[in-house]
Amino acid sequence: MAVERAGAVVSGHGRVVAEYFDIGHSRALPWARRPEAAALIADLADPERGFDALIIGSSERAFYGNQFASMAPLFEHFGVQLWVPELGGVVDPQVAGHEELMILLGIIAKREITRTRIRVRTAMLVQTRDQGRYLGGRPPYGYRLVDAGLHPNRALARRGVRLNRLDTDPHTAPVVRWIFAQRLEGHSVARVTRALNDAGIPCPSAADPGRNPHRDGGGWRLPTVAAILANPRYTGRQVWNRQRTDHDLLDPDNTALGHREVMRRNEPEDWAISDTQAHPALVTEADFVTAQGIRASKETVPGRTYLLAGLLVCGLCQRRMESCWSNGRAAYRCRHGYTSATPKPGRAPNAYVREDRVVPHLPALLLRLATVGGLESEGADARLAPTVADAIEYLRSGGTTLTYDPAGGTITAGTERAERILIG
Repeated sequence: MAVERAGAVVSGHGRVVAEYFDIGHSRALPWARRPEAAALIADLADPERGFDALIIGSSERAFYGNQFASMAPLFEHFGVQLWVPELGGVVDPQVAGHEELMILLGIIAKREITRTRIRVRTAMLVQTRDQGRYLGGRPPYGYRLVDAGLHPNRALARRGVRLNRLDTDPHTAPVVRWIFAQRLEGHSVARVTRALNDAGIPCPSAADPGRNPHRDGGGWRLPTVAAILANPRYTGRQVWNRQRTDHDLLDPDNTALGHREVMRRNEPEDWAISDTQAHPALVTEADFVTAQGIRASKETVPGRTYLLAGLLVCGLCQRRMESCWSNGRAAYRCRHGYTSATPKPGRAPNAYVREDRVVPHLPALLLRLATVGGLESEGADARLAPTVADAIEYLRSGGTTLTYDPAGGTITAGTERAERILIG
């Protein structure tokens, strides 16, 4: 249609010698980011380009928003006329109303996109909430797609369009039920993940490689199991709008570059959830809510304190060491970024140190630090022997970390002089 319109505009005035048409690219993209439009811009700069006018087949698709204002100076610079169907010929900046019309067409194009987006989102909200309709995308692990009859729209039904709905997958649904059962028994996500891998159960991308060509299917991972436990569709209700697409400026200092699409998660209060069950449930709503509570809570056992929490750094990977309770004592460990769910042979062993091996040496370390900074400047009394509490307060107030070297059995202060002590 656009080609025919362009041909009608130029009929009797010349002939079309080249065509530039972007398929599958949003009109909201600036010309420089549309492949064919970018090629046209490059050809404009060629003195041997072979054309002296640009014929627009669809002004709404060519000039979205303020794109005409940014492109018009380029056409003028290279001496190329612009012809549009709305004028039946050339856009002449010297004629009153021509530029205003082009700007108006850009506004109309942007308004149409906005209105269409609102209509589509409203329809999807109603279809999810009131009808529980499956709206496309990959079915969640544990489900498969089955036929749900003809489309309720009569025109679409006459064309043979049918709906789909979710049904339980006999091979993967039991795995989902088992994952929730393990979580409800209090097992960690890492333990559940490790058990799935140890049992050789195919991960979602391996179970359905056709719908997951972008994944390697290399095994279960923590985020995969966590995502299953957090997906409310396993309660049998249809859910939509868990994510949104934002359009962020590529460069706030150069808005002509346009926007980029960024996927972000919505808050649960923004989700659209069907009023009734739309497909078989793999977990009850009560159990699903309980599982979320287990995921969200991380209780501290009364009586357990970690004096060095946040102060110790692993000397092998420079990560903060995490607090742990071992054999009735406070300790600190580092797994170098790995988890128990995805063990890797050949990696460095975990770093581990008990708190009671470190704290007796802190007063001596504080004395060494004091020879540089001076205890008096920190408000301490240099005539008194420093205590463990004095040392910890000194480290925290100055933001000083301690790097633990498991091979050498040393603690090194994160200061300019890197004072080091042997803890054995």
